[in-house]
Amino acid sequence: MAKVLVLYYSSYGHIEKMADAIAEGARAAGALVDVKRVPETVPEGIARSAHFKLDQSAPIATVAELEHYDAIVVGTGTRFGRMSSQMAAFLDQAGGLWARGALNGKVGAAFSSSATQHGGQETTLFAIIANLLHFGMTIVGLPYSHQGQMSMTEIVGGAPYGATTVAGGDGSRQPSEIDLAGARHQGKLVAKTAAKLRA
Repeated sequence: MAKVLVLYYSSYGHIEKMADAIAEGARAAGALVDVKRVPETVPEGIARSAHFKLDQSAPIATVAELEHYDAIVVGTGTRFGRMSSQMAAFLDQAGGLWARGALNGKVGAAFSSSATQHGGQETTLFAIIANLLHFGMTIVGLPYSHQGQMSMTEIVGGAPYGATTVAGGDGSRQPSEIDLAGARHQGKLVAKTAAKLRA
């Protein structure tokens, strides 16, 4: 049975919801799944004044535990077309794992959110994927077998590179059912791919 880690950073809860949906999909495909988040680097007073969602139930991950998973799905909101500094700071500490090749051949995947439809979701996904490729991981995206991402009747997230959602400029838009379905679909594909590579 494949072990999957859904590793995320979420300021306002949008990526937290997407992480839970990815985990749901991976569990439906038979994987053992942990959902963990990276440490917050913003001082608590500033985070509270900016209305960050600080009551997230996922435990804090450590870099050392990454090598104990068959697959790692990394998610973060977009910061000016790139990954958040919190996620970057966490991954930057994984040099020892890279040097040992500890993640070579494992499955990697990415998911993201942005304030607007064209706010950098895809470049953020590529930033995450580039990191995972440097770790030697095999990438699983969100193929068009999730046809919801092709909808023209409503605003939807999703890209061939990973599940996404659009939060709105004020953060008021929550992940839609199509967005969450895309996340579950990607989680399922990650789990199935990891199981095949373990065989």
